[in-house]
Amino acid sequence: MSAPQKKTAGRSLLVTSAAALSSLALTAPVALAAPRPSPSASPSASPSATPPANMSTVGGSRLGQAGTQVNLASGVPVLPKDITARSWIVTDAESGDVLAAHNAHWRLPPASTMKMLFADTVLPKFAKTEKHKVVPSDLAGMGAGSSLVGIKEGETYTVHDLWLGVFLRSGNDAVRVLSAMNKGVAKTVTEMNEHAEELQALDTHVVSPDGYDAPGQVSSAYDLTLFARSGLQKKDFREYCSTVTAKFPGETKKDKKGKTVRKPFEIQNTNRLLSGDYDISQYQGIAGVKNGNTTNAGATFTGVAERNGRVLLVTVMNPSKEGHNEVYKETAKLFDWGFKAAGKVQPVGELVPPKGAAQSSAQPGDAGEAGGSGDSAGSGGSAKHVASATADGGSRGMGTAIAITGGLLVLLAGAAFLVNRRWPLPDLVRRRSSRP
Repeated sequence: MSAPQKKTAGRSLLVTSAAALSSLALTAPVALAAPRPSPSASPSASPSATPPANMSTVGGSRLGQAGTQVNLASGVPVLPKDITARSWIVTDAESGDVLAAHNAHWRLPPASTMKMLFADTVLPKFAKTEKHKVVPSDLAGMGAGSSLVGIKEGETYTVHDLWLGVFLRSGNDAVRVLSAMNKGVAKTVTEMNEHAEELQALDTHVVSPDGYDAPGQVSSAYDLTLFARSGLQKKDFREYCSTVTAKFPGETKKDKKGKTVRKPFEIQNTNRLLSGDYDISQYQGIAGVKNGNTTNAGATFTGVAERNGRVLLVTVMNPSKEGHNEVYKETAKLFDWGFKAAGKVQPVGELVPPKGAAQSSAQPGDAGEAGGSGDSAGSGGSAKHVASATADGGSRGMGTAIAITGGLLVLLAGAAFLVNRRWPLPDLVRRRSSRP
């Protein structure tokens, strides 16, 4: 049972400015990136416990070094000593600074955290009100033991329903249906790989859009953080990844009176820093993003949280400590360190912008997304768009009430990469203060 939540005023968050990002490298020279993973390469069922000597240096040379990278100095808190993940990274989402990292570019199986890239690639293509009737071929090819939201053949779902299934229940069935709507899994995988390339996520190779273990499917803590940062520029992405509970359409049946009915059932977000669990509290300021767990990947997680005007992204991959909710516990410790260290620690690297940033001269409004996925943008980037209350389809919980103060989502111009001067996170993420 969660503690009573204290309501606080929502406010817009400054993610970054052109000045703060003008010094970022806008391209990743081939020399900085380790060789791309071969499509035929197969991740071991028991990946090596030793990171490779040759890792990518995208974002900075220190990020390509094995082991923990942090600039400890007077006044900088010491990193928690009980972090057992094979790879992790703590970043400032506003500036793109990497505050600390451990094997940040180690290519590992990503599990369902790959769904962040899937959503960032596919979400803008369909209006959330669009409907689709599921046919048997839509669900073909899912791996044994896949996580499912409970989609049934012959039933009709809205795109909104399907995205709730993707984000809350990590439903591979929902991913397959959306991929079918996108003209197939093969096309979707190709587009995901192309989008990863554009984001300079050069450690990533997609084989299955849902993140299910597949030969050659890899990513890294650095790349997963890029996916989260890109996805969070989209209003619908923010809404879905921060929703705690929602109603999902059930199967059409006849009741005792012979009347045809279709009753919804409740689904809950499996991100335990968002929903809480018996051995872990909801994390103060948490607003998503995505968790995963497979045989090859172990537990993986990327989270975003805001505290005192600071927005951090933390990614943790495959803790070696065997314990319930260990990936969330280690993430929470790294968040705690990041909020204490931010503004004191010198960064060890940076999150790079997309490759096309220098070439683009998008005008205000050009970055709008199909289906209402984009925030409103006026000619001066100061238009206001406020949305709150319960989302369509019966969604409810901490993450479904959103206070939006808009501005441009993405403005790519000249030598600077401007990411949404106001990056609003859901207002209700600030209501819980269970953690100091």
